[in-house]
Amino acid sequence: MRIIVLFLVALVGLSACSDSKFETYRGPEVTRVLVYKEQRKMYLMHGTKALKQYDVGLGFGPVGHKVREGDGRTPEGEYTIDRRNPNSQFHLSIGISYPNAADRAYAASKGFSPGGDIFIHGRPSKYNNGGRDWTAGCIAVTNKEVQEIYAMVKNGTPITIYK
Repeated sequence: MRIIVLFLVALVGLSACSDSKFETYRGPEVTRVLVYKEQRKMYLMHGTKALKQYDVGLGFGPVGHKVREGDGRTPEGEYTIDRRNPNSQFHLSIGISYPNAADRAYAASKGFSPGGDIFIHGRPSKYNNGGRDWTAGCIAVTNKEVQEIYAMVKNGTPITIYK
């Protein structure tokens, strides 16, 4: 019996030392994500209560709503978390449903592409010298933070991005 207990203790200890980038979250549901571009803040909300707050980096053209591919802006408006990439070059990434129907219609009326592939993601070491706003329109946090966000925020969660 003592050998079995020692084996189980060793096994638990080894699993606790894992380098997995995937965390488990068992707290209150994140019901909405709020991003305030001017303040460079993101909040994971449960109803009206902020569960977590993060400092964020934005697109290299941070002022204004994203309207076209390549403008470097982070979108503003109502979107949804709609996908995730566990093999992202940015550690982990969580997709935002930009462009929505209004974004596509506006871009079409002007004759250009609205762009896409907007994510909340980490910051690999090759981008460490990129300054505060370095993405092509995404929302960047640290790798450790994106691991936490990846575990907490489920697909289908609404995200509002304010100016």
